[in-house]
Amino acid sequence: MPSVGSRVYARRETRQIHVGAVAVGGDAPVSVQSMTTTKTADVEGTLAQIYALAGAGADIVRCTCNEEAAAEGLAQIVPRSPVPIVADIHFQYRLALAAMEAGVQALRLNPGNIRKPDQIKTVAREAKDRGLPIRIGVNGGSLDPDIAERHGGATPEALVASAERELAHFAEVDFDDVKISVKASNVPVMIEAYRLLSETVDHPLHLGVTEAGPPPAGLVKSTAGIGTLLSEGIGDTIRYSLTADPVEEARAGRQLLEALGLRERKGLDLIACPSCGRAEVDVIRVAKEAQDALEDRKIPLQVAVMGCVVNGPGEARGADLGIAAGRGKGHLFVKGEVVKVVPEAEMVETLVTLAERITKDGIEAVLASADEGAQAEAEATREELLQIQGTDANRDAEKIERIREVAEQPRG
Repeated sequence: MPSVGSRVYARRETRQIHVGAVAVGGDAPVSVQSMTTTKTADVEGTLAQIYALAGAGADIVRCTCNEEAAAEGLAQIVPRSPVPIVADIHFQYRLALAAMEAGVQALRLNPGNIRKPDQIKTVAREAKDRGLPIRIGVNGGSLDPDIAERHGGATPEALVASAERELAHFAEVDFDDVKISVKASNVPVMIEAYRLLSETVDHPLHLGVTEAGPPPAGLVKSTAGIGTLLSEGIGDTIRYSLTADPVEEARAGRQLLEALGLRERKGLDLIACPSCGRAEVDVIRVAKEAQDALEDRKIPLQVAVMGCVVNGPGEARGADLGIAAGRGKGHLFVKGEVVKVVPEAEMVETLVTLAERITKDGIEAVLASADEGAQAEAEATREELLQIQGTDANRDAEKIERIREVAEQPRG
């Protein structure tokens, strides 16, 4: 018998896919996912929630793409997101094509409501050309009626049959960059469906109990289903589906993986923007410097490294502490409020000093001692950069124009 703290099961071997930079399946760590609850067309609100989810432990975030405005929002969200974005598609296959134009890193298709083989294969061909993975997202509540009738309802066999039929459509266009979910709100059905699926395919599996409801019952149901399967070595990525702030989903998923020994516990929680057309600094280098400087100090804070002062403090306002670069200076912010502006060469050192002060004296004390004029200086730099870079540094307008062309084509 393995010693306490070691795994008592073997991970099922699966293929590996990549959602952006996040590996799913194979020997990759089990990842945590969640989904935004904002309207995707609300770019700033959605980005704020994505950053909060990343800070709570989400490795991948899904956003609905239910209308053309949502696809246009994704074109602006993706370049600024700290984690890969999956577009959630129902009913309208052209929105999948529009989401790919927006630059998302993956799609989720529901085979229960996008049923025409030619539409499914059109999306798969485009995804293949772009090197983009698709999740076959089977859901017991929206199962194709003919499959449900054949199997006597949303049984484990029916859920797996739906996934297999979608895989067959993909195979016709030689597309296999796939992960699969077979979710049900009934926990025993969900568990049996995933067990059956794991014996049928070697694709990575996305675990979840759909419509689990509000905490605490939703947490109990999700943990019962997801935890049971993970303890059997089944599952490559997970999502808690709660009627609650999605941050609770990400936090619960991360805690479950840590409890099972599938992810390491950590004190410092460092998040960083992906760098985009507005970046005024080498974000990767600065993030590494900050990580190296703070990690050994065991500081239990969420710290953000942002490439520009235009968007950084606002997007990462949920972080305890952060840096945003601009015009050769580092703008240090606490809970989104700029408290100090220093030369760029001193920003990591100052970050460490502020982190230690927050740990010792608390966030409110540091906010109260903010340098006079720091916020105004940051705002002046922000306006200066907007004048230099314009309002479309990431060339979102070009993507949006293409999205409109795709979304407005006649439907087949």
